Amino acid sequence: MKTLISLIVTGIIVGLGTIVDINTIGTTDTASNDVIVSMEEWNVPFDDSRSRDPYVAPNGTVYFAGQRSDYIGNFNPITEEFREYPLEDGAGPHTVVVAEGGTVWYTGNRARHIGKLDPETGEITKYMMEDEHARDPHTFAIDKNGNLWFTAQGGNGVGHFNTDTGETHVISVPTERARPYGIRMAPDQVTPWVALFGTNKLATVDPETMELTEIELPREETRPRRLDVTTDGNIWYGDYAMGKIGRYNPEDGSVEEWDIPQGEGSRPYAVLADHKDRIWLGLSGPDPSIMTAFDTETKTFVASREIPSGDGSIRHMDFAVRTNALWFGTDTGHIGRIMVN
Repeated sequence: MKTLISLIVTGIIVGLGTIVDINTIGTTDTASNDVIVSMEEWNVPFDDSRSRDPYVAPNGTVYFAGQRSDYIGNFNPITEEFREYPLEDGAGPHTVVVAEGGTVWYTGNRARHIGKLDPETGEITKYMMEDEHARDPHTFAIDKNGNLWFTAQGGNGVGHFNTDTGETHVISVPTERARPYGIRMAPDQVTPWVALFGTNKLATVDPETMELTEIELPREETRPRRLDVTTDGNIWYGDYAMGKIGRYNPEDGSVEEWDIPQGEGSRPYAVLADHKDRIWLGLSGPDPSIMTAFDTETKTFVASREIPSGDGSIRHMDFAVRTNALWFGTDTGHIGRIMVN
């Protein structure tokens, strides 16, 4: 079953068989009309799966992790068909990425491994994470060489995985219980940036020396959960604890922050930069959950919409540049797409 909200020139939304004024959905930010073209959600037909962390493959297929039900799923946006690839019981897949050749990689969060899935045959190869600092493989970022950087929240480490050799290099984070969480690549596509959710710090790793550097943010109570990097190299993070969006400039070390309109309880979770360097935040505090966008040029919030399916955290997102589409998953068992201008 698909839930559809689409904007048409009259300023009316058609959805679920009813017609409602756009200002009754989410906030009354009419600037959303210029940013969001449509919002759609599909019910994932696998029970109690916590469908999460979608990633768009080169051929347009959307892969995602079924964390609770131990599978990797994919979704064909054209045919609207789903497919399930079962994993071992207790695998706890957390994040999925797809290489240029179509190979699917996932983090086996609870079963301490990185997995490789052949989507044609369903064959799975597991690479066990023996290092204590990699015992909780969490979130992936893929570099320009097709290798993987990953966070290990419980192990307090950041790892690099060579997809050709299977070799893993893990760096421990100096701050205890720093909880390395969100990770994204810099514009050079070789340097990772990491949100240290257990403290008020960001981190980055020199890919040549494998040296990890921590960056302390000004407010002690800040808790960056996820982040993304805009084309100018600035690092943007959501402060999950205090309801803010922040920018760190690695060129001069400066930090700026802005209050999210929904307040301290907005709990920004997923963070994603789009093709115009707008930062999208999945707000998990409100009920229903809200997707909002921040224009990094004007320093203003330019879009805000409630998620049609209602409550359910949006934990991670991916942007498909070829279609200007933002993909997300929800805890309530949906895969969603926002088409943007």
